[in-house]
Amino acid sequence: MRFWWLLLFYSPLLAQKTQLPQVAAGTLQRHTVASQFVAARLVDVWLPPGYSPLARYDVLYMHDGQMLFDAQTTWNKQSWQVDETLAGLMAQNKIRLVIVVGVHNNGSYRRSEYWPEQALPLLPPQVLVQTLAHFPDSLPRAEAYLNFLVNELKPFIDSTYAVHHTRNHTFIAGASMGGLISLYAATRYPGVFGGAACLSTHWVGFDNTMMAETADAFIRYFETRLPAKNRPRLYFDCGDQTLDRSYKPFQDRFDSMARGRGYTRKRYQSLFFAGQDHSEEAWAARFHLPVAFLLSR
Repeated sequence: MRFWWLLLFYSPLLAQKTQLPQVAAGTLQRHTVASQFVAARLVDVWLPPGYSPLARYDVLYMHDGQMLFDAQTTWNKQSWQVDETLAGLMAQNKIRLVIVVGVHNNGSYRRSEYWPEQALPLLPPQVLVQTLAHFPDSLPRAEAYLNFLVNELKPFIDSTYAVHHTRNHTFIAGASMGGLISLYAATRYPGVFGGAACLSTHWVGFDNTMMAETADAFIRYFETRLPAKNRPRLYFDCGDQTLDRSYKPFQDRFDSMARGRGYTRKRYQSLFFAGQDHSEEAWAARFHLPVAFLLSR
C-alpha cells in the first residue's frame, strides 16, 4: 500500500518564508508538501467563490505558484491575477468549475526542474555542457518534478478536494520555462493531463549563442512525443518584446510541426501578441484565452 499522505507535513519554517497571498475572489489554502522526489515546497490551492464539496471541479495545475494571485507578495510586484480571471469567467458561465493548484518553484532548482530532461541527449555536446552548468550540481530534475506532481501531489489533491480525477478534467499551465515543463508534462503523461497552456514558451535555453541548437533539440524531441491518440489540448502564445522577442521563429516551427502531426484547431491554438513582453502583467492580460480554450463549456 502506498502511504503517499505521509509525505505531507506542515513546516512553520518553510511557511514563514512566503507571505500568504490575498485573493480578490474565492479563497486560498496553503499546504507545505514534502516529497521523496524533490525538495519540500509550498502549494497554494485556490477555491472559487461558492466552492462546495457537493460539486465536482476541474483542476488546473500551475507552476511558479508564488506569482499567481497577489502582486503585493511577488518579487516584481506583478501577478497573473488568476483568481479574478477565473472567478469572472465562471460567473459568466464561460468555463467549467475549476480549482487551481499553484505549485511554488524551488528557487535555484527552477531551471533544472523545468527543463525537459529527455531532450538533453539531443543537444550538441558543447551546448549540453553549457546547459548542465546552469543546473545545481549539473543535474536535471524534471523527471523527479513530474513524479512529484503526478504520483504525490495529484493523489493528495484528488482525495482532499471535490474534483474530477480524469484527464479530461485535469490541466497544466505555466509561462516561460513553466511553459516548457507544461508541454513536457502533457506529453510525458498524456493519460493524466488533458491539456496544457504554454505562454511565452522559453525555447531558447540560457545563452544567446545556443538558442537555435536548444530550440532544435526541443522541437525534435516533441515531434516524436506528441500523442497520436487522445491528444491533449495545447495552447501556445508569445509576444515580441524583452525575452519574448526571440521566441516567434521557433514557435512558428513548432506550430508547423504539430500541424504536420495532425493537430487541428480543435485541439491546438497558437497566438502572437505584437508589442507584448515577458511578464506576469502580459500573461495576466491574456490568461482568459488559454483558460477558455482548455475549460470551455
